Amino acid sequence: MEQLRKGALASVATVIALVMGIGSAGAQECPRGDLDQRFCDRDGDLVADTPTDQKQWVNPSVLIFAYTPVEDPEVYRKVYDGFLAHISKLTGKRVQFFPVQSNAAQIEAMRAGRLHVAGYNTGATPLAVNCAGFVPFAMMAAKDGRFGYNMEIIVQADGPIKSLADIKGRTMAFTSPTSNSGFKAPSALLKTEAGLEAEKDFKPAFSGKHDNSILGVANKDYDAAAIANSVLSRMLARNAVDAAKLRTIYRSQPFPTTAYGMAHNLHPDLQKKVREAFFTFPWEGSELLKEYEKSQPPQERFIPITYKEQWDVIRKIDKASNVSYACK
Repeated sequence: MEQLRKGALASVATVIALVMGIGSAGAQECPRGDLDQRFCDRDGDLVADTPTDQKQWVNPSVLIFAYTPVEDPEVYRKVYDGFLAHISKLTGKRVQFFPVQSNAAQIEAMRAGRLHVAGYNTGATPLAVNCAGFVPFAMMAAKDGRFGYNMEIIVQADGPIKSLADIKGRTMAFTSPTSNSGFKAPSALLKTEAGLEAEKDFKPAFSGKHDNSILGVANKDYDAAAIANSVLSRMLARNAVDAAKLRTIYRSQPFPTTAYGMAHNLHPDLQKKVREAFFTFPWEGSELLKEYEKSQPPQERFIPITYKEQWDVIRKIDKASNVSYACK
């Protein structure tokens, strides 16, 4: 009996070893880099592959779209109406605009399967890619191909701040910790070029959105703020803020703008139709053009992009800032 018991235990141990071996082999067959464990990246493009198991494909009757929480969501609901109608026409599905209040909420919505198509801001894109399975494929650009925006640090026009060093001892507004121009890039800049660190050398404040930071400086709630100048230019064009109240003391190199894309697990046929909708949208006379041609350079069409290429500079900034892409 004892011998039978030992033999049975040995057999169980063998089975467990085999299962663990299969699991290890499976993990090796699924490279993922910085991607969450739920995703695979077999082609090395740094974004999640479409699942090989068709049971994991999603083909919803209603597509949910969300634009990055930069300004008043209701303003952008109208701006995107015509574009979403175009997606609806090509996919044969109803498309609903989902107003989000924070980058974290937008990322979590896609991670939970409640968001299918989206535009994520520059700094939030890496976390959306690695944690939520976001697949960027488009970005707005000028007709001649120019694209990008600059991070600017703005101050009160009649205030005492003339240089980065003058921010010491004052209140500096950021947007959110995931924002490239609203937090990560300016934090690295202030530390390397002026030797200033948050809490130690100045008081940081988080406004939540670029327009809040801009209006906060104009209304003297903040002494300075780090913002995306594409947002500032659109606000100036709408007379939402008085340019005479602001002054720029720093402007960065250009960064890529909002990344547009979709959830990695959409049905492949639906993925093709969504991509087609972006690159066939008629901009002329649209609300989208009226809003985004105000940017500098103007944004007048969608161009194809890859996360691996266009977001290389952002990943380098994140690495230098010890930013983690792990899901929380």
